[in-house]
Amino acid sequence: MLPDIELAVRLQSLDDRLAAIAKEIAELPKHVTAIEKKLDNHLKRLEADRASLVANQKERRKLEGDIQTHEQKISKLKGQMMDAKSNDIYNAFQHEIGFCQQEISRIEDRILELMGEADPLEKAVKAAEGELAVERKQVDAEKKTAQERSTIDRAEAAKLNAIRAEIVTKITPKIYAEYERIRKGRAGVAVSEAINGRCSKCHIQIRQQFLQELKQATSVMICESCKRILYYAPPESFDDLVPASVR
Repeated sequence: MLPDIELAVRLQSLDDRLAAIAKEIAELPKHVTAIEKKLDNHLKRLEADRASLVANQKERRKLEGDIQTHEQKISKLKGQMMDAKSNDIYNAFQHEIGFCQQEISRIEDRILELMGEADPLEKAVKAAEGELAVERKQVDAEKKTAQERSTIDRAEAAKLNAIRAEIVTKITPKIYAEYERIRKGRAGVAVSEAINGRCSKCHIQIRQQFLQELKQATSVMICESCKRILYYAPPESFDDLVPASVR
Protein backbone atom coordinates (compact mmCIF):
# COMPACT_ATOMS: atom_id res chain seq x y z
CA MET A 1 0.00 0.00 0.00
CA LEU A 2 1.30 3.46 -0.89
CA PRO A 3 2.52 5.52 2.10
CA ASP A 4 0.06 8.29 1.24
CA ILE A 5 -2.80 5.79 1.22
CA GLU A 6 -1.72 4.37 4.58
CA LEU A 7 -1.65 7.88 6.00
CA ALA A 8 -5.05 8.68 4.47
CA VAL A 9 -6.50 5.52 6.03
CA ARG A 10 -5.10 6.55 9.41
CA LEU A 11 -6.51 10.04 8.94
CA GLN A 12 -9.93 8.60 8.16
CA SER A 13 -9.83 6.45 11.29
CA LEU A 14 -8.89 9.45 13.39
CA ASP A 15 -11.53 11.65 11.77
CA ASP A 16 -14.20 8.99 12.34
CA ARG A 17 -13.33 8.88 16.04
CA LEU A 18 -13.13 12.67 16.28
CA ALA A 19 -16.55 12.96 14.65
CA ALA A 20 -17.99 10.47 17.15
CA ILE A 21 -16.44 12.41 20.04
CA ALA A 22 -17.75 15.72 18.69
CA LYS A 23 -21.22 14.22 18.39
CA GLU A 24 -21.11 12.91 21.94
CA ILE A 25 -19.88 16.25 23.30
CA ALA A 26 -22.71 18.01 21.45
CA GLU A 27 -25.31 15.53 22.73
CA LEU A 28 -24.29 15.72 26.40
CA PRO A 29 -25.75 19.23 27.03
CA LYS A 30 -28.97 18.14 25.28
CA HIS A 31 -29.15 15.11 27.57
CA VAL A 32 -28.63 17.29 30.65
CA THR A 33 -31.30 19.73 29.43
CA ALA A 34 -33.73 16.85 28.86
CA ILE A 35 -33.32 15.38 32.34
CA GLU A 36 -33.51 18.84 33.92
CA LYS A 37 -36.72 19.52 32.00
CA LYS A 38 -38.17 16.23 33.20
CA LEU A 39 -37.27 17.16 36.77
CA ASP A 40 -38.78 20.62 36.30
CA ASN A 41 -42.04 19.09 35.05
CA HIS A 42 -42.24 16.87 38.12
CA LEU A 43 -41.54 19.88 40.33
CA LYS A 44 -44.33 21.86 38.67
CA ARG A 45 -46.79 19.00 39.26
CA LEU A 46 -45.71 18.84 42.90
CA GLU A 47 -46.17 22.59 43.27
CA ALA A 48 -49.64 22.32 41.72
CA ASP A 49 -50.58 19.58 44.21
CA ARG A 50 -49.18 21.65 47.06
CA ALA A 51 -51.17 24.68 45.90
CA SER A 52 -54.35 22.57 45.74
CA LEU A 53 -53.69 21.26 49.26
CA VAL A 54 -53.05 24.77 50.60
CA ALA A 55 -56.25 26.03 48.94
CA ASN A 56 -58.14 23.11 50.48
CA GLN A 57 -56.78 23.83 53.94
CA LYS A 58 -57.47 27.55 53.57
CA GLU A 59 -61.10 26.95 52.59
CA ARG A 60 -61.55 24.54 55.51
CA ARG A 61 -60.20 27.14 57.97
CA LYS A 62 -62.56 29.76 56.55
CA LEU A 63 -65.52 27.41 56.79
CA GLU A 64 -64.61 26.46 60.34
CA GLY A 65 -64.54 30.19 61.12
CA ASP A 66 -67.96 30.58 59.49
CA ILE A 67 -69.35 27.79 61.71
CA GLN A 68 -68.00 29.55 64.76
CA THR A 69 -69.60 32.80 63.62
CA HIS A 70 -72.97 31.09 63.12
CA GLU A 71 -72.72 29.34 66.49
CA GLN A 72 -72.02 32.65 68.19
CA LYS A 73 -74.97 34.18 66.39
CA ILE A 74 -77.23 31.29 67.49
CA SER A 75 -76.11 31.75 71.10
CA LYS A 76 -76.87 35.45 70.87
CA LEU A 77 -80.28 34.86 69.24
CA LYS A 78 -81.24 32.34 71.93
CA GLY A 79 -80.46 34.94 74.57
CA GLN A 80 -82.56 37.51 72.75
CA MET A 81 -85.45 35.04 72.45
CA MET A 82 -85.83 35.11 76.20
CA ASP A 83 -86.71 38.79 75.97
CA ALA A 84 -89.12 38.44 73.06
CA LYS A 85 -92.30 40.51 73.66
CA SER A 86 -94.50 38.65 71.17
CA ASN A 87 -94.88 35.33 69.41
CA ASP A 88 -94.03 36.95 66.08
CA ILE A 89 -90.70 38.18 67.40
CA TYR A 90 -90.08 34.81 69.08
CA ASN A 91 -90.85 32.97 65.83
CA ALA A 92 -88.57 35.34 63.93
CA PHE A 93 -85.72 34.45 66.26
CA GLN A 94 -86.47 30.74 65.79
CA HIS A 95 -86.47 31.18 62.01
CA GLU A 96 -83.13 32.95 62.13
CA ILE A 97 -81.68 30.26 64.41
CA GLY A 98 -82.96 27.57 62.04
CA PHE A 99 -81.33 29.33 59.10
CA CYS A 100 -77.99 29.48 60.97
CA GLN A 101 -78.25 25.78 61.83
CA GLN A 102 -78.93 24.93 58.17
CA GLU A 103 -75.88 26.95 57.18
CA ILE A 104 -73.78 25.12 59.77
CA SER A 105 -75.00 21.77 58.38
CA ARG A 106 -74.24 22.86 54.81
CA ILE A 107 -70.77 24.07 55.82
CA GLU A 108 -70.04 20.86 57.72
CA ASP A 109 -70.94 18.86 54.61
CA ARG A 110 -68.56 20.96 52.57
CA ILE A 111 -65.80 20.50 55.17
CA LEU A 112 -66.28 16.73 54.93
CA GLU A 113 -65.95 16.97 51.16
CA LEU A 114 -62.75 18.98 51.53
CA MET A 115 -61.36 16.49 54.03
CA GLY A 116 -62.06 13.70 51.55
CA GLU A 117 -60.25 15.66 48.83
CA ALA A 118 -57.34 16.54 51.14
CA ASP A 119 -56.43 12.97 52.03
CA PRO A 120 -55.34 11.87 48.51
CA LEU A 121 -53.76 15.28 47.96
CA GLU A 122 -51.64 14.91 51.09
CA LYS A 123 -50.59 11.39 50.05
CA ALA A 124 -49.78 12.59 46.53
CA VAL A 125 -47.68 15.48 47.84
CA LYS A 126 -45.80 13.25 50.28
CA ALA A 127 -45.14 10.62 47.60
CA ALA A 128 -44.09 13.25 45.04
CA GLU A 129 -41.70 14.86 47.53
CA GLY A 130 -40.01 11.50 48.12
CA GLU A 131 -39.81 10.72 44.40
CA LEU A 132 -38.51 14.20 43.64
CA ALA A 133 -35.73 13.85 46.22
CA VAL A 134 -34.64 10.56 44.63
CA GLU A 135 -34.89 12.02 41.12
CA ARG A 136 -32.84 15.08 42.12
CA LYS A 137 -30.02 12.78 43.25
CA GLN A 138 -30.26 10.83 39.99
CA VAL A 139 -30.19 14.03 37.92
CA ASP A 140 -27.21 15.38 39.87
CA ALA A 141 -25.40 12.07 39.35
CA GLU A 142 -26.18 12.07 35.61
CA LYS A 143 -25.05 15.68 35.27
CA LYS A 144 -21.79 14.84 37.04
CA THR A 145 -21.29 11.82 34.79
CA ALA A 146 -22.01 13.94 31.70
CA GLN A 147 -19.50 16.57 32.81
CA GLU A 148 -16.86 13.91 33.47
CA ARG A 149 -17.58 12.27 30.09
CA SER A 150 -17.26 15.64 28.37
CA THR A 151 -13.90 16.28 30.06
CA ILE A 152 -12.63 12.83 29.01
CA ASP A 153 -13.90 13.35 25.45
CA ARG A 154 -12.22 16.73 25.13
CA ALA A 155 -8.93 15.31 26.42
CA GLU A 156 -9.12 12.43 23.95
CA ALA A 157 -10.00 14.79 21.10
CA ALA A 158 -6.97 16.95 21.94
CA LYS A 159 -4.66 13.90 21.78
CA LEU A 160 -6.19 12.68 18.54
CA ASN A 161 -5.90 16.12 16.95
CA ALA A 162 -2.22 16.20 17.90
CA ILE A 163 -1.70 12.80 16.23
CA ARG A 164 -3.69 13.99 13.22
CA ALA A 165 -1.57 17.12 12.89
CA GLU A 166 1.57 14.96 12.86
CA ILE A 167 0.13 12.73 10.10
CA VAL A 168 -0.79 15.77 8.02
CA THR A 169 2.89 16.84 8.03
CA LYS A 170 3.84 13.47 6.51
CA ILE A 171 1.21 13.08 3.81
CA THR A 172 1.70 14.62 0.36
CA PRO A 173 -0.01 18.05 0.43
CA LYS A 174 -1.85 17.38 -2.83
CA ILE A 175 -3.23 14.08 -1.49
CA TYR A 176 -4.22 15.72 1.79
CA ALA A 177 -6.01 18.52 -0.07
CA GLU A 178 -7.88 15.89 -2.11
CA TYR A 179 -8.69 13.97 1.08
CA GLU A 180 -10.15 17.07 2.71
CA ARG A 181 -12.12 18.02 -0.39
CA ILE A 182 -13.70 14.57 -0.63
CA ARG A 183 -14.33 14.32 3.11
CA LYS A 184 -16.27 17.58 3.15
CA GLY A 185 -18.40 16.49 0.22
CA ARG A 186 -19.01 12.91 1.41
CA ALA A 187 -20.36 13.31 4.94
CA GLY A 188 -16.91 13.08 6.52
CA VAL A 189 -15.86 9.89 4.71
CA ALA A 190 -13.08 10.31 2.14
CA VAL A 191 -11.53 6.84 2.11
CA SER A 192 -13.09 3.48 1.25
CA GLU A 193 -11.71 -0.03 1.17
CA ALA A 194 -12.28 -2.40 -1.75
CA ILE A 195 -13.75 -5.60 -0.31
CA ASN A 196 -14.84 -8.59 -2.36
CA GLY A 197 -14.55 -6.54 -5.53
CA ARG A 198 -16.83 -3.76 -4.29
CA CYS A 199 -16.37 -0.32 -2.79
CA SER A 200 -17.24 -0.74 0.89
CA LYS A 201 -18.98 2.66 1.02
CA CYS A 202 -21.11 2.83 -2.13
CA HIS A 203 -21.18 -0.99 -2.59
CA ILE A 204 -20.79 -0.70 -6.36
CA GLN A 205 -18.97 -3.52 -8.18
CA ILE A 206 -15.47 -2.44 -9.26
CA ARG A 207 -14.40 -3.06 -12.85
CA GLN A 208 -11.93 -5.96 -13.04
CA GLN A 209 -9.23 -3.95 -14.79
CA PHE A 210 -9.65 -1.09 -12.29
CA LEU A 211 -9.42 -3.58 -9.42
CA GLN A 212 -6.21 -5.09 -10.79
CA GLU A 213 -4.65 -1.63 -11.03
CA LEU A 214 -5.84 -0.90 -7.49
CA LYS A 215 -4.17 -4.05 -6.19
CA GLN A 216 -0.89 -3.04 -7.83
CA ALA A 217 -1.00 0.13 -5.69
CA THR A 218 1.14 2.25 -7.98
CA SER A 219 -0.94 5.42 -7.62
CA VAL A 220 -3.78 6.93 -5.59
CA MET A 221 -7.06 5.82 -7.16
CA ILE A 222 -10.59 7.19 -6.81
CA CYS A 223 -13.78 5.09 -6.77
CA GLU A 224 -15.48 5.56 -10.14
CA SER A 225 -18.87 5.62 -8.42
CA CYS A 226 -18.69 7.56 -5.14
CA LYS A 227 -15.43 9.41 -5.92
CA ARG A 228 -13.78 8.47 -2.63
CA ILE A 229 -10.12 7.48 -2.30
CA LEU A 230 -10.15 3.74 -2.81
CA TYR A 231 -7.62 1.27 -1.44
CA TYR A 232 -7.08 -2.46 -1.36
CA ALA A 233 -5.72 -4.26 1.70
CA PRO A 234 -4.38 -7.71 0.71
CA PRO A 235 -5.22 -10.59 3.08
CA GLU A 236 -2.53 -11.31 5.66
CA SER A 237 -2.96 -15.10 5.74
CA PHE A 238 -4.54 -18.03 3.93
CA ASP A 239 -7.43 -17.96 6.41
CA ASP A 240 -8.24 -14.43 5.30
CA LEU A 241 -8.70 -15.73 1.76
CA VAL A 242 -11.17 -18.45 2.76
CA PRO A 243 -14.69 -17.42 3.82
CA ALA A 244 -15.55 -18.41 7.40
CA SER A 245 -18.56 -20.41 6.12
CA VAL A 246 -16.36 -22.91 4.30
CA ARG A 247 -13.53 -23.34 6.78
